[in-house]
Amino acid sequence: MEEKEFRKLVKKNLYQVFLFSCPAPIPTNFALHYWFVVNNKGKLSRWDLLVKPSQVKTSWRYLHKTNKDFSLGLNKYHFKLYPRSKSKFHRLISGKKGSLAEKIVKFIEKSPKNYPYCEKYHLLGPNSNTYIQWIINKFPESGFKLGWRAFGKNYNIKPKGI
Repeated sequence: MEEKEFRKLVKKNLYQVFLFSCPAPIPTNFALHYWFVVNNKGKLSRWDLLVKPSQVKTSWRYLHKTNKDFSLGLNKYHFKLYPRSKSKFHRLISGKKGSLAEKIVKFIEKSPKNYPYCEKYHLLGPNSNTYIQWIINKFPESGFKLGWRAFGKNYNIKPKGI
């Protein structure tokens, strides 16, 4: 999905949770990488786990929160920034105060304190799909689902702070 298309879906007065995916970089591009974009009443952030750990203020080792490139896919190759894989938009949940969307937004925003695998990343899990599935498991009524190519989604997730 192009960024312009994505921006048309954003409603500044609502809580929104968007689910996106794209192929992983070559040679693992048979697998899909999933991430959430969160709209906290006009404040957007992208949440995903990446292979490369970071020490910036809005990253917790492998868990990253960014305020840009919301719908942009990953690099097609690990060693090159461009070209990028095309992203796919899967589902959106929206709502006002007290809604399921608000609960998911608040949960994701607190996830750096509660997600048990911020310090660990492996190709088959825990990985980005483990993180997304961990959130989905907390909110099964959301209707979010990961496809069969979401390797790592079934990694054994031990509860922490739920």
